[in-house]
Amino acid sequence: MHALASELFPLPRSLTGNGVRDTLKILRRHLPKLQIHEVPTGTKCFDWVVPPEWNCREAFILTPNGDRIADFAVSNLHVVGYSTPVDATLSLEELQQHLYSLPEQPDAIPYITSYYEERWGFCLTHRQREGLEPGKYTVRIDSKLAPGSLTYGEFFIPSNAGNGQEIFLSTYICHPSLANNELSGPVVTTFLAKWIAALPQRNFSYRIVFIPETIGSIAYLSRNLADMKKRIVAGFNVSCVGDDRAYSYLPSRSGDTPADRVALHVLKHISPGFVRYTFLDRGSDERQYCSPGVDLPVATVMRTKYGAYPEYHTSLDDLNLITPSGLSGGFSALAHCILCLEKNETLQTTVLGEPQLGQRGLYPTLSSKGTMGEVKTMMNLLAYCDGKQDLLNIAETIGVPMWECFQVVETLKANQLLRSV
Repeated sequence: MHALASELFPLPRSLTGNGVRDTLKILRRHLPKLQIHEVPTGTKCFDWVVPPEWNCREAFILTPNGDRIADFAVSNLHVVGYSTPVDATLSLEELQQHLYSLPEQPDAIPYITSYYEERWGFCLTHRQREGLEPGKYTVRIDSKLAPGSLTYGEFFIPSNAGNGQEIFLSTYICHPSLANNELSGPVVTTFLAKWIAALPQRNFSYRIVFIPETIGSIAYLSRNLADMKKRIVAGFNVSCVGDDRAYSYLPSRSGDTPADRVALHVLKHISPGFVRYTFLDRGSDERQYCSPGVDLPVATVMRTKYGAYPEYHTSLDDLNLITPSGLSGGFSALAHCILCLEKNETLQTTVLGEPQLGQRGLYPTLSSKGTMGEVKTMMNLLAYCDGKQDLLNIAETIGVPMWECFQVVETLKANQLLRSV
């Protein structure tokens, strides 16, 4: 995953444009059946309209002494996203109106965009900005804003069960050279998709999208909402899943969907100190998936949440911030959520009273102090299999990770002591 992030890092992604297309082409090497869709500029999507397509070929500032700074070829964060073309000579005072920096982080290049208001600008470190001397500066942004399209990718994995129900994964591909937010999302989602596709049994189908944030999810919903509301039983917005600092959870608007229940259960067991947010802390595409009238069962599982780490939306969010172990942890958390959804079912015992486990070889034949510890999970699970509670709720009640119940359930089914309701 880290190698894929490193390959994608230099590409100039934005809401639209060739950087997004090039990103999806690389992801399609891993997911050959990834479908790439184009939504034309001007397309009405609920209350929004798909904007013009933006591509930037070159951008830089020439200082009075001829030094080339704020070079787009060095870092694509140097140019304000969606900057209009410019080729001009300005005084330092005039140029300052188009410069952006962070005084509180003097060595970081900020990530700035102006998607829906035409302007141009450059981003640079505050230390470099303070060192600019009076004189004439040549500024050039060779960009193009023109009718085109918004590009997104969609990957569908069918169920083996054929029940028509889906689990939804969404991640975004509109950020330029930012690692945790947001290359970690698409690379983890890509490898989750490969893993899901390789599962020998899938009770759900999987709808997986790689989209520009906000306008991408709105465009996708405008095309697919009726089908999504009918089929999706749980979903996850995959963002900021690559660092080693924390695990975080942000709920759906209702807070009690299957995605919420399973996310809380998984994080409680893999990282008891995880940070729990509320829907008031939303800021990613859960805003769209959980908006009134849409109301999809989508929650967000993260490592350190967007906006909650100092490198967020700056050049400091680089490939050193995300780590192989951080990405692996993000992958593992979401994979556990998916497995728990796949294995969740309502169970009922097939005998009245406590079953005789010994005659089935499921209970030690010699009773001694400590014997019960060996079968405690099995006995506790059986005690709650009343045909009314699902396995996730039972695992919560008896205080064990749901995945520790999977083999117990299979064993009890094999011995005709449990049946699915």
